[in-house]
Amino acid sequence: MRKSLRYKKILEILQQKMGVVQSELNFSSDFQLLTAVILSAQCTDKRVNLVTPDLFEAYPDAQAMSKASFEEIFEKVRSVSYPNNKARHLLAMSKMLLNEFEGQVPSTIEELMRLPGVGRKTANVIAAIIYGKPVIAVDTHVFRVARRTGLSSANTVDAVEKELTANISAELRPDAHHYLLLHGRYVCTARKPHCEECCIKEYCKTYNE
Repeated sequence: MRKSLRYKKILEILQQKMGVVQSELNFSSDFQLLTAVILSAQCTDKRVNLVTPDLFEAYPDAQAMSKASFEEIFEKVRSVSYPNNKARHLLAMSKMLLNEFEGQVPSTIEELMRLPGVGRKTANVIAAIIYGKPVIAVDTHVFRVARRTGLSSANTVDAVEKELTANISAELRPDAHHYLLLHGRYVCTARKPHCEECCIKEYCKTYNE
């Protein structure tokens, strides 16, 4: 099967099935989204959503969080994965936002990646959701689905991102991230994919090998 056809069919089917898509993280501001995405690294969105209401009530913006102590933030995020590192990142991130970005979440990938706790995947998520940038974030779910289906044969996250970017139109990339992520989270799961209920199995390279 031609790769262009595989891309076309898989994205069309997922778009038809899912319709309007958005992050499953709960937030009400750019700062809260950034905080939630930092907390979500190697942690489920469900767990993050249990933690953030209390966190956001205490620290709704960068100014409030920057005045907190490490210990205070740690107590509120202690149930997520790697709470020590994440508490330090959140405190440092909020201070940098105030000192260098007037408290506002920056819009470029390069500026976002300067923030503590923000790698390329997180930067792409923020840039796509907040600013509508034509980027595609590759997390573990997107990476797995892209390789299993045959959308990419690359072996690294960066290389998969480049291949997806080259084959998905700019306007579709932010939504395509969600299509692939949600498909990987609920259908094409890591240990035992639910191939029998997969809507794109006809176009999946692994399923048809």
